[in-house]
Amino acid sequence: MRIEFHGAAGGEVTGSCHLIEVAGRRILFDCGMVQGSRDAEARNAEPFAFDPASIDALVLSHAHIDHIGRVPLLVKRGFRGPIWAQAATCDLFPIMLLDAASLAERSAEFDNRDRAPGEPEAVPPYTAADVVVAQKQLHPLAYETDTTILPGVTVRLHEAGHILGSAMIELRADGRSLLFTGDVGMRGTPILRDPAPPPRADLILMESTYGDRNHKDRAATVAELGQILAAARADGGNVVIPAFAVGRSQELLYWFAEHFGDWNLAPWTIFLDSPMAAKVMAVYDSHEELFDTDAVKVWAGRIKPFKLPNLRVSESVDESKAINRIHGGAIVIAGSGMANGGRVRHHLANNLAFARNHVVFVGYQATGTLGRLLVNGVPRVRLFGEEIPVRAQIHTVGGLSAHADQQGLLDWYGASPNHPPVALAHGENPAREALAVELKRRYGVTVTLSQPGMRLDV
Repeated sequence: MRIEFHGAAGGEVTGSCHLIEVAGRRILFDCGMVQGSRDAEARNAEPFAFDPASIDALVLSHAHIDHIGRVPLLVKRGFRGPIWAQAATCDLFPIMLLDAASLAERSAEFDNRDRAPGEPEAVPPYTAADVVVAQKQLHPLAYETDTTILPGVTVRLHEAGHILGSAMIELRADGRSLLFTGDVGMRGTPILRDPAPPPRADLILMESTYGDRNHKDRAATVAELGQILAAARADGGNVVIPAFAVGRSQELLYWFAEHFGDWNLAPWTIFLDSPMAAKVMAVYDSHEELFDTDAVKVWAGRIKPFKLPNLRVSESVDESKAINRIHGGAIVIAGSGMANGGRVRHHLANNLAFARNHVVFVGYQATGTLGRLLVNGVPRVRLFGEEIPVRAQIHTVGGLSAHADQQGLLDWYGASPNHPPVALAHGENPAREALAVELKRRYGVTVTLSQPGMRLDV
């Protein structure tokens, strides 16, 4: 068994993509989009480092765009094999990718308006029609069930606790076993069940997003969120929360439902501004079998997360634009989570210049994204051709991360029955280097830092 790294390697967090060669077959784990600066995202249209037609099967860890965003392009360029994923991930797949296709088409249209004579026409990497074609290759899987995906190759999915349907992928063939963590969630994350302990494996391909730091205590973090909302209420401004449509948005609504009274949320108008929101919430509602016991109780309560009395789901462009006429008393949850695209950029453009407003980041902000710039304290940003001063109060609420922190990753690995070698991916260099040091110190294991194009025998 051999693994070859092609994405989320070499100190990068996005673009997850790993090629496994085993039993005479070629299997891809994830095919994600690179996110970050404009130059970084331009790499998404480049040729793959392998022939897509040579891939026998694709297995997806979960439905975030940095893990599935290039799948339609893979199919467009020749991949014809099955795409395996947890059932909820299969349901989220078209929602996420049709949105990504729409954004890409609009971006190309915008670029072509300003195209100089003689410049090549901008073309989106794929369209909605390509997503529909790729969707036909999906095959849903259940957790904790062995499935033969190719002759001699067995896959078993384990709960990753990151978003609905997120999975760790256990692959067995030729007497060897590989475990790919995908993204590992925090224990105690609302709605989701905790990450499953690792099974026995010969190698663990492990994420390292927060490998160099620990999150704040979750209870303290939730209390901090309540304090931010109270301060924003006193300031008379709006609260803008960049959040991914799958995972973080639902968690925020969960906390709003649970603390509706003690946070005095009734005077606010809460906007979930995302064309995907209603579809994503419908997927959650159709997979309550994946909820943890606390979530089941909350869903049975008087105030339900997706039916808050002052919640407005904005699906149309006109509904989204109307929010920007509100100068106080609005909580706006909108994508994207790193503020690198989507409707949240319009809300930031309309709110950043005013000190009464608050912007709350509740997830990881990759290098080169607008979110990272704001978290780093830049005095002004450029949005839609205008220089905008940053006077709004910027908050980072790290304890709501969907990724396990260093201690969480170490505890998870520590539960392994045999403490196998580890290859680290999906982390910036300081994070994965720090995690490697701790894994070696505590468990005495061999740790490899993945690099693009590197091959590693299992």
